Amino acid sequence: MNSLKKMLGVVWFLLGPAIIYLLVHSAIANIDLNGKSDINKPIPWLIIILVFTPIAIGLMIFGYYALKGEYDKLPEE
Repeated sequence: MNSLKKMLGVVWFLLGPAIIYLLVHSAIANIDLNGKSDINKPIPWLIIILVFTPIAIGLMIFGYYALKGEYDKLPEE
């Protein structure tokens, strides 16, 4: 079970930067000042990136601790 936690820690640790990259890449690809739909405006993209960046950083921190082995011993009642 501990090896599964460490493998998933690697997944979480790599998922954080991947999410940030995909969000920024999608924003660059979709922002068009001449576009008429909401996806073409920069303000919604900025809000989405500002909300999801701390979540992605939290995933990275969670993955780091799982990889380090902090969740190997869970507290007992």
